[in-house]
Amino acid sequence: MGKYFGTDGIRGKANGKLTPELALKVGQYLGYVYRGKRVLIGQDTRLSSSMLASALAAGITSMGADAYQLGVCATPALAYTVKHETFEAGVMISASHNPFEDNGLKVFSHQGTKIDDTLEGHIEAYIDGEETLEFASPKEIGIVVDYKQGMNAYRAYLEAIIHNRFDDLKVALDLANGSAVSSAKQVFEACGATVFVMNDQPDGVNINVDAGSTHPEKLQAFVVEKGCDVGFAFDGDADRCLAVDHTGTLIDGDNILYAFGVFMKREGSLNDNTVVATVMANLGFTRSLEKAGIHMLATQVGDKYVYQKMVEGDYSLGGEQSGHIILRDYATTGDGVLTALKLAQVMVHENKSLHDLVAPCMRFPQLLKNVPVASKEVFMSHPLVLKELEVITEALGDEGRILVRPSGTEELVRVMVEAKTDELCHQYVEQMIQVIESIKM
Repeated sequence: MGKYFGTDGIRGKANGKLTPELALKVGQYLGYVYRGKRVLIGQDTRLSSSMLASALAAGITSMGADAYQLGVCATPALAYTVKHETFEAGVMISASHNPFEDNGLKVFSHQGTKIDDTLEGHIEAYIDGEETLEFASPKEIGIVVDYKQGMNAYRAYLEAIIHNRFDDLKVALDLANGSAVSSAKQVFEACGATVFVMNDQPDGVNINVDAGSTHPEKLQAFVVEKGCDVGFAFDGDADRCLAVDHTGTLIDGDNILYAFGVFMKREGSLNDNTVVATVMANLGFTRSLEKAGIHMLATQVGDKYVYQKMVEGDYSLGGEQSGHIILRDYATTGDGVLTALKLAQVMVHENKSLHDLVAPCMRFPQLLKNVPVASKEVFMSHPLVLKELEVITEALGDEGRILVRPSGTEELVRVMVEAKTDELCHQYVEQMIQVIESIKM
């Protein structure tokens, strides 16, 4: 990770770490690199997103590129449009599942993928004043273009790749008062589903508030109350999706990957019979895939790294437990609405409930806790932390594991334990947290 860029772009408090001045600098660098070309800007529903979009557009145009405004959209909608409408780059303004006070800048290449570390480094150097750039002449200044019609092509694309009608399917959608309002309900209804919607009235500050994939409890009750066959919960920028079966049981990303993996293997579309996941994937999920004759490759956390591994090995399916699912035949990044549509298609094609599709997928008890720290780097390399990691790893043996990793977006250390029982998970998580909290800075 760089000074400004984390695992999912630049993220921070609006008018705190993430100021209009910083967004202007990012826009200026992109405008300079792509002078005479087009750069696409998308945003979620946060109060600060329009402010940052204006700053980005000013920076882009001041250097001689044109700034196209897609408006409120899902991150994957921006990625799709950049790639298929021949933009040179794109910037999505969103802090995903974070509260409305935060915001972020996710920069995409012309291929619809996150930019590489080299370009991130150049942008950071410019932000810090280590490089000066020549502004465009008055004749070369770019223009700002309203490009909201770009969303029509994205929605049409999603509808076109669904080959089964959903006429007999009752679907509940939790839009998290975020980007999913721009596409989810529309495409499910176009496919014939009866749709029940919650958290679909964004006001700038209610994004993710007791809603969406980080707070699926209300959707679980809503699915049962409405008698729905399935429910889907999205995060703030709709690049991830969690599901709820007809009994109200939460279905996480591991289970979704299992359902897709088994289906795609049988259909012959699971390249090399391999699923790419991350180190956070549940051991039960891994062993269930093995039992189904499917290999699992693990990467570091972040859908950017999952996608890189998928490209390297030409794999077709990957994702994260959090609900970032990448169906590489159709998208270059996690796409929550696409995931929901394709999962519903599997249900209809197989004539099975989601509950039955994921029933064979085992799950080990797992506990994850976040520990606020002054410096992630110091704590991750501290001798006491490393020693305790060895002790707990040896105690768990082959019947579990402990993972301690830094957050990619906040000053947090995440402690995760999987074990045979919930009691053991709690015991070892608390044991590690006590060590971390005992270290004086």
